[in-house]
Amino acid sequence: MEWLNAQEKEAWTGLVSLLLLMPGRLEAPLQEESGLSLFDYLVLSHVSEAPDRRIRMSELAFLANGSLSRLSNVVKRFEQRGWVERYPDPDNGRYTIASLTDSGFEVVEAAAPVHLRAVRQLVLDPLDDEDRQALTRIAAKLRVSIPPP
Repeated sequence: MEWLNAQEKEAWTGLVSLLLLMPGRLEAPLQEESGLSLFDYLVLSHVSEAPDRRIRMSELAFLANGSLSRLSNVVKRFEQRGWVERYPDPDNGRYTIASLTDSGFEVVEAAAPVHLRAVRQLVLDPLDDEDRQALTRIAAKLRVSIPPP
């Protein structure tokens, strides 16, 4: 086993501290002002950005970075609130479509400024253009190096 050198350890501990700190900091204002978890918001946001506000559940699970079972539980709750409807994909009945209702769109539209303020405050504003480009490049490299579950 090869131990991390000082530079590697600094990079790793910096990343892991951000991974542990950031979700809670991004979620707190959403919870307080909208009653949504970060995962809830990401699900609603991704559906709202899909063409015609409809997306396959499997694709949504990938985009929201959650398991299909976790997503199904969240979407079931959203259905009960009238925010989302689910139905078989008319092009391929093996898939299920999640469709955002007007009521659901209103929820994500109201929560978006809260989320964007937190993203700007915690992530984007402290960085200059060069830092943001580096962050984009690093995130892309790390994302492709992680094998799917």
